[in-house]
Amino acid sequence: MTLIQINDLSITLGKPLFAGLSLTLEKGDRLGLVANNGSGKSTLLRCIAGTAEPTTGRITRRRGLIIGHLEQDVPESLLGSSMFDAVLGMMPAALAEMESWRVNVVLDDLGVPYELQQKPLAALSGGWQRIAMLARVWINNPDLLLMDEPTNHLDLSRIGMLQHWLDNVARGVPLIVASHDRAFLDEMTTRTLFLRPKNSRLFALPYSAARAALAQADEADARKFGNDMKQAAQLRRQAAKLKNVGINSGSDLLLVKTKQLAARAEQLEAEARPAHRDHSAGEIRLGNSGTHAKALIAFDHVDVTTPDGRVLFNTGKIWINRGERIVVLGANGTGKSRFVTLVRRAISGAVDGVRTTPSIIVGYSDQGLLQFDMAGTALGEITNRFDIGEQRARTVLAGAGFPVDLQNARLTALSGGQKMRLAMLVLRLEHPNLYLLDEPTNHLDIDGQEALEAELRAHDATALLVSHDRTFVRRVANRFWQIDAGTLQEVAGPDGFFAQMLAP
Repeated sequence: MTLIQINDLSITLGKPLFAGLSLTLEKGDRLGLVANNGSGKSTLLRCIAGTAEPTTGRITRRRGLIIGHLEQDVPESLLGSSMFDAVLGMMPAALAEMESWRVNVVLDDLGVPYELQQKPLAALSGGWQRIAMLARVWINNPDLLLMDEPTNHLDLSRIGMLQHWLDNVARGVPLIVASHDRAFLDEMTTRTLFLRPKNSRLFALPYSAARAALAQADEADARKFGNDMKQAAQLRRQAAKLKNVGINSGSDLLLVKTKQLAARAEQLEAEARPAHRDHSAGEIRLGNSGTHAKALIAFDHVDVTTPDGRVLFNTGKIWINRGERIVVLGANGTGKSRFVTLVRRAISGAVDGVRTTPSIIVGYSDQGLLQFDMAGTALGEITNRFDIGEQRARTVLAGAGFPVDLQNARLTALSGGQKMRLAMLVLRLEHPNLYLLDEPTNHLDIDGQEALEAELRAHDATALLVSHDRTFVRRVANRFWQIDAGTLQEVAGPDGFFAQMLAP
């Protein structure tokens, strides 16, 4: 049964985002929507939901179709409402009065503790706010779910809950999900749409298999384009020779043939399509200034504590060697970020039980990007931190995807992805030999994630990492520490921890 029919859809918002998109969504489909930041994913979802209009083209919805649209942001008007009231407010007034119990059922299915249901949304974490918005979408029993970055702000246990909920409570409900979480896309989708300015690609495969198929298709396009252009050039050379012969011999037949060959060359060139090249928001490039020291940091049974002195875990006797990319695994609240803070403190000054080599140059990125003055500008961040002059600062910012208007804009006006790319640029300019990265893939699109992974591996960087991005962890790390039962333990790999955290 067809739920949505999209015909020749195009969106232009200042610049063309995508064009010529045609798509059919059937009952039972679970479609992953993949594109770089700013490429139109959210706009497409709003068009399907009926809250935005395409520039050209048509969307046909099945009569009576109820669409539930989970957007990225919480409306400011809801922040003062309790989670319970925010969900109740989505129900028709008459129904809400008689069947408010349905809110309790939905929130219980989503694993929300009762005490959180009564708190204002403004007092909840980003993850619980996300769950509240999903409950608002679900309360009216939609026939189709549209989900825009549903795993944003969720830790692994909540991602596991969401996957379990989609597989059980929402089982059978068709889904379109825009996400940069590659592991989530692999688990939850059966089809993948790569949204592109022209010639978007659709595969009846989950993300990883679809990405491999996309690479093959792009390679085939590149070969065909090259062959077509070679054939066109050959035809033009033949036409030029025939023209000379025809003029010298006075043969009208040869001159007609010359025009035919030239016309065929023009047709080939007009129909030839170059292989697609993704234009990401800007390059991510890192480096490694190097150090002769083998062991950069050594811990000797150090307590990691909360700000008020409560012990979260003990490190035992453990160390960080040159070239190791260590991921710290642990549930939320076990002290991963506090451990990173302790390492920073030990590098800048003495901490009992921690020895550091004097040659350490640290590059740090906080998951909340608190290292930045959000009232400042991207240009100001670079010129204030580094003695490279304004012109050079503007050049490196442009290379990282910041045109002049963004260079001068307040950081509060930048998207999460733009702020994270600024953080990556700052890291490169610091020339570190030790990276401390707390949730570095937050807000990065898939191209950005893959670029960061490649850079960390290519430069044999030494890094201490905190991340809930399963694909990133598997591709980057070569050593794993897990916080368990109040101690920091070496483990062989992340999969046991992932399975434990994702279990319903």
